[in-house]
Amino acid sequence: MPRPVWSGAISFGLVTIPIKVVPATAGHDIHFHRVHLEDSGRIRNRRFCELENKEVEPDEIGKGYEISRDRIVPVSDDDLAGMPLPTAKAMEIAAFVPEDSIDPIRMSAGYYLQADGQVASKPYVLLRRALERSSKVAIAKYAWSGRERLGMLRVQGDVILLHALKWDDEVRSPDELRPAPVDISDTEIDQAMTLMDSMETDDLDQYHDEYREAVERMIEAKAEGKEPPKSAGEEREEHGDVVDLMSALQDSVRKAEASRSADDGDGGGEDATVHEMPKRKAAKESPGTKAAAKKSATAKRSATAKKTSTGKKSTAKKSTAKKTAGRNAKSA
Repeated sequence: MPRPVWSGAISFGLVTIPIKVVPATAGHDIHFHRVHLEDSGRIRNRRFCELENKEVEPDEIGKGYEISRDRIVPVSDDDLAGMPLPTAKAMEIAAFVPEDSIDPIRMSAGYYLQADGQVASKPYVLLRRALERSSKVAIAKYAWSGRERLGMLRVQGDVILLHALKWDDEVRSPDELRPAPVDISDTEIDQAMTLMDSMETDDLDQYHDEYREAVERMIEAKAEGKEPPKSAGEEREEHGDVVDLMSALQDSVRKAEASRSADDGDGGGEDATVHEMPKRKAAKESPGTKAAAKKSATAKRSATAKKTSTGKKSTAKKSTAKKTAGRNAKSA
């Protein structure tokens, strides 16, 4: 379990719940150093004071707010810690709301809230069970790293989770991004929903970071002096405007069903993707082609009938010969 990133208490009316905040997620990104391409030497940032033009040590560096180009107000950690905020050491629950009333775009990092000590266990479980029974989430305010934040508390199993939330003024309006009005038929919507049903899953464990794995293989190969593996993925086809949306949806449904059959061991398939495909046109048969096909079918029927007739005559001859042989044997 990672180290706590914050410790304090949840303020629930007059109830205080001592807690520790532990990150709920872990990053696995691959980080690169900046190097000199000529000799692979590390490139490092050095901290210089622009007034004295000299390098300074980390313990000589503090915070400051620029009021104007020639005036900066220094701000220390003690200044920030001493501000009269009720949320400085407590996570203050302000309200309870339905969970579906929180737009997911406002959610940020997730954390587990751990009861800090035996004395915190009972009020912690009380809050957890109250949240479960109400089917609501708690909205709380708290202060970390010199700023006040908004958060959502919800229950997962036996643990209370904290999701950091964006303030209203931190979420941009999407109004200017709306597409132009278009006509969509109910049939097209039904076909899109059929595609959604064919791609439905409740197993997110099947997805993993293929890019990071490919980078790891590339680094391993280069470290061993080998040629890095090349991509074996198929190139995506370039398509223009959608010619027939229904055709694209129908083909996508077929591919999704084939892919699901392959995953279930029923046969081959490929990943389902929506391709913008032109409408398929049925090939027209010429009169000559139809006549040739009719003539071929007639010839096949004639040959089949002749073969059947010949087979019947042969069978009759064999039966007569068998009876004659039987009578000769009795006479003897």
